[in-house]
Amino acid sequence: MVKKIVSVLVVLFIVLSCNNKKQTHSRVLTVTIEPQRFFLEKIVGDKFTVTTLVPPGSSPETYEPTPAAMIGLGNGKAYFKVGFLGYENVWSERLAQNNPLLMQVDCSAGIPLLFTTHAACNHSGHAHHHHESDADPHIWSSVKNAPQFAENMLEGVIAIDPENADFYRANYRKLLETITRTDTVVTRLLARLPSRSFIMYHPALGYFAKDYALTQHAIEFEGKSPSPLQMKELVDKAKKENIRVVFIQEEFDKKNAEVIANEIGKKAHTINPLSYDWDKELVKIAEILAGEHE
Repeated sequence: MVKKIVSVLVVLFIVLSCNNKKQTHSRVLTVTIEPQRFFLEKIVGDKFTVTTLVPPGSSPETYEPTPAAMIGLGNGKAYFKVGFLGYENVWSERLAQNNPLLMQVDCSAGIPLLFTTHAACNHSGHAHHHHESDADPHIWSSVKNAPQFAENMLEGVIAIDPENADFYRANYRKLLETITRTDTVVTRLLARLPSRSFIMYHPALGYFAKDYALTQHAIEFEGKSPSPLQMKELVDKAKKENIRVVFIQEEFDKKNAEVIANEIGKKAHTINPLSYDWDKELVKIAEILAGEHE
């Protein structure tokens, strides 16, 4: 009799555990990077748990998730991708094959894209044919496009949970206030820079630069470390344009950035465009640019 009761309890425990896992997974949303989690958590509040696929300290341009991570992602309610980042398209195809019911949300939908300088042109040389593979993927660095970026998330969440649409819309409006405040602060900080150029190893601030009429010079050349000649040309350009700011991103090479900073008599500043604290990080970047020109 005791054995029978124990067996029944074990079966009940397994059933309840499975049910709990299903319930938990049904309230899980996954994003690619931490800045997305900042936006999505502001929108969903306590209605969903938001997880990040690419762990902090890893480069989303080269990161490839483990099979376990892909299984976990597939068990969630939806996947919110940046749009053109790293292996996202590969992940999306795998997910579509393994779990066709999983909703996928493109956070970059409707946002004008920037393209890399090596985008292919036709043989006549008169026009450029841009391909999505040439798009600058760092769309989250744009304060001006952040409302659309977040709205794409909002629409995805409402499609999943229409009953709480008003709750999500109210949270979105609060998020817009944060975005507007960030834009106001950054605009003020960058208003009177004598030099509107900066140097960065990996070109992760293209959209930010476009927003505020800045010029980003990348040390990295077509995804590779620069040659000594390219380094010299960049140093000469920095001196000519009176560039005073060199940024180092945590996930990328520091040595070449430090060499250039030393050559122009400045220090290299470490920033983290992949930080969860999206608004604070962009303000920090603007403060560094403004501070070096005081």
